[in-house]
Amino acid sequence: MAAVDLPPPRRQGETEATALPAWVRVFDAGLACCAVEVSAALRRCAGQLPGDAAVNVLVVAGTVTDKLAPLVLAAYRELPGPRRVLSFGACSNSGGPYWDSYCVTKGADQLIPVDVYVPGCPPRPEALVHGLRLLLGAADDRP
Repeated sequence: MAAVDLPPPRRQGETEATALPAWVRVFDAGLACCAVEVSAALRRCAGQLPGDAAVNVLVVAGTVTDKLAPLVLAAYRELPGPRRVLSFGACSNSGGPYWDSYCVTKGADQLIPVDVYVPGCPPRPEALVHGLRLLLGAADDRP
């Protein structure tokens, strides 16, 4: 389990290699506003996500309500292995600003094992790329 700090903003003209390895496939459970940031980050990696990957990553982005919790759990169970989970944003990490609501699950880790937490409300797309890199670097060590 790891947490990710937000990377510093980049100046215009600076680039960052955002290529993901050929053996990773990302599945987005976009439940709220963080899903926009996930889409922006994955678009930067477009064309580099293969159809047959050795590691499948479930990105849980947004507020997990008690009504959606069974669907997130089902998505995790149906994801082919080996699988990893990245929790993206304050809402999926801990319930966010809605933590005290009766219908909000207090974090995706209440349902499924989470490997990497990316904080923020919403986190920047670069933070997702950094979290994926951290996750995939740790993927080789985990049984």
